[in-house]
Amino acid sequence: MSTEETPLLADGVETHNDVYRRFSPRRKKAIIGMVSGCGLIPFFVTGTFTPSISQIARDLDTTGSVVNYAISVSWIAASLGGLIGGSYSTFYGRRVIYTFSLPIVALGSIGVATSRDVPSLLFWRFFQSLGASPSQVLGAGVIGDVYKLEERGRAMAIFFATCLIGPSLAPIAGGWVTFYYSWRTMQASLGAVAFISFVFMFTFFPETSQPGTRGIDKLRTQNGPDSQNKKIGFVFINPFRLMLLLRSPNLLAISVILSASLMTVFAGAIVVGRISDYTVIKWRKKRGGIWYPEDRLRAAIVPMAILVPISLIAYGVVNHFVDGQLGLTICLACLFLNGLGVEMAFGPCAAYLIDVMHSRSAEALAANSGLRSILVATGIAFVLPMINHFGIAITNTIFALNTWIAFGLLCCIIKYGDQMRAWIDVGFSTTDNN
Repeated sequence: MSTEETPLLADGVETHNDVYRRFSPRRKKAIIGMVSGCGLIPFFVTGTFTPSISQIARDLDTTGSVVNYAISVSWIAASLGGLIGGSYSTFYGRRVIYTFSLPIVALGSIGVATSRDVPSLLFWRFFQSLGASPSQVLGAGVIGDVYKLEERGRAMAIFFATCLIGPSLAPIAGGWVTFYYSWRTMQASLGAVAFISFVFMFTFFPETSQPGTRGIDKLRTQNGPDSQNKKIGFVFINPFRLMLLLRSPNLLAISVILSASLMTVFAGAIVVGRISDYTVIKWRKKRGGIWYPEDRLRAAIVPMAILVPISLIAYGVVNHFVDGQLGLTICLACLFLNGLGVEMAFGPCAAYLIDVMHSRSAEALAANSGLRSILVATGIAFVLPMINHFGIAITNTIFALNTWIAFGLLCCIIKYGDQMRAWIDVGFSTTDNN
C-alpha cells in the first residue's frame, strides 16, 4: 500500500513506465476514440427510450406507467452488467468483453424493436442494458492500462466528456426519430450501431491489459510452463464479489461522493483533466517526489464545495421566484455551471479509483458503478414527490446539502487517505505497480 513514506525510485519508475510505451501516442488516441464511442452507447440506450414512452404505450396497448417499468429494469441490468464486465475483463481482458457485450446490445435492441407486448419488451430491454453497461467500466479501465499516472486525468476527461454528450443528444435523437419515424426505428438503429461497433472493435481494438496482469495469465503461470499455450475454458467468477471492495472506506466514500454529484445533472469539461494531472504533479513535487494518491482529489474540492451545490440552490430559487426570459436565462446558466461542476468532480474521483486500484481498475469502477446506480436511482425516486410537496427551491437546497456532506467525505479522504487505506487493504496500488 502506498503512503507518504513510499519513495519514488527513478530506475524502477522508468522500468515500470515501459509498459505504457507499448502503444504510440497516435495509437493511444485511436484507442480513446474507440472506447469513447462505445461509452456513448449506454447513454443512448437510456436516453432515447424515455421520449418514446407514450408512443410505446399506445403501440403495445398499455399505459406509460407500465412502460416505465422498462426503465427500472434497465437500471438493474446496467448495475449487473457493469459488475459482470468488470469481473471478467480483469480475468480475460478488455477486448473479449467488448466483443461479447456489443452483440448482446445489438440483439437486445432488435428484440426491443420487434416486441409485441410488455413482457417481451421488458425481457429484451434487460439484455439491451446488460450488454451496454460494461462499456463505461471498460473504457475507464482501458485508460488505466495505457496511460501513466501523470497523463491519466486528461485521458479520463476526454473519455467522460465524450460519453456525457450522450445525455444531451440522446433524448433529442430519440424524440426526433420517434416523431418522424417510429420508436421501433430508433431501437433498431441502436442495434445497427452496436453491431457496427462490434465489427470495428473486433477488427481494430487491441488487448490493452498490461502483460501478466490478467487472471488467465496468472492461472497459466500457476499451472506451470506446459500450460502457457493451452486453451483455458470458461471460468465462473462471482460478479457480486466486487462489492466487497466497498468495504474499504476510501472506495465507499468515493461512491457516495459521485452519487451525490450525479443526482443533479450531467455535462462535460475537458479542462478538468489537465487540472487533475497538474494537481498530482504539483503535490508530488511538493512532497519531494513522494506519491500520495489522494492529492488528485484536490481537483474536486472547488466543484464539490461551490459549483455543484451553489448552482443547484440558485436554480431552485430562480426557477421559483424569477419569471420570464431573465429567469430562463439564469436557470440555463445554473444548469451549465452545475454540469461543469459535476464533471469536474467526477473526473478526478474516477481517476483516483484507477490510481489506487490500478491492477483491478475495471473491478473497482464496476463496484462503484453498482452502488452508485442504486443510490442515484433511490435519490431520483424522491425528486418528483419532494418537488410536489416542498417545491423546487427547498428540494434543490436539500440535495445541495447532500452534496456538502459528500464534500466533507472528500476532505476526509484527502486528509486521512493513507490511514483509511490501512484500515482495510483491498489490494491498493503502490508507486511501483501503478
